Amino acid sequence: MSTVIYPSPIFGPVHSRRLGVSLGINLLPSDGKVCTFDCLYCECGFNKNFRAHAALPTRKEVRDALEARLKEMQVKGPSPDVLTFAGNGEPTVHPDFAEIIDDTLALRDKYFPQAKVSVLSNSTFVTKPSVRNALMRVDNPIMKLDTVDSNYIRMIDRPTGHYDVSEVIAALKQMNGHVVLQTMFMKGTSEEGINVDNTTERYIRPWLEVVKEIAPRQVMIYTIDRETPDHNLKKALPEELDRIVELLTQAGISATASY
Repeated sequence: MSTVIYPSPIFGPVHSRRLGVSLGINLLPSDGKVCTFDCLYCECGFNKNFRAHAALPTRKEVRDALEARLKEMQVKGPSPDVLTFAGNGEPTVHPDFAEIIDDTLALRDKYFPQAKVSVLSNSTFVTKPSVRNALMRVDNPIMKLDTVDSNYIRMIDRPTGHYDVSEVIAALKQMNGHVVLQTMFMKGTSEEGINVDNTTERYIRPWLEVVKEIAPRQVMIYTIDRETPDHNLKKALPEELDRIVELLTQAGISATASY
């Protein structure tokens, strides 16, 4: 069973294949998951197997822990390339998300002004103005859009509450290009017999047209890198990811692939 449960509220730094030396900020409990998706590929496992019992860290706890770690890194290193909101689920579920972003930006400016602030989000709450406005203040709002196919989202990303991909797309357009899209591409058949392959034209072409409409400053495409709770899932091939990057490049969109 896949179980990567992160400490809270600060973890790392870790080396991210996309972001460099990343100090993690986990706004979720340290003993389980709190997420608005229940993805078949989540490195933290299925929601039902890792339900959190501890409370969310408070705004003060996050601020104090982050400042203590940044002070330590100033003395001992390494210098972070990025402060990344990630961890055991969806960071924007925290009721003080916008205020914590303000605190983080202030601490970044004080201790490591060259570092970027990134948020890894599944985009479920980008429709909320307060969340979207906070995301507009960070350097890298990295927002998930695995597909524009509602059935695929229901079967693979498995939202735990209301989720309308058309509403999410509309909200991402309102970010006026200040957004980095991230998309997971994979292959295979799930343990329940669901075809998870979203590398085919059926999925890529509609997704590409929506990406053009959103006009992000960058698209990060990637594939499975760690153990998944559904063990039947398979990595997309490098040549398949390269082909998608080429399609994005031809459309005038900056794109990278992580294999």
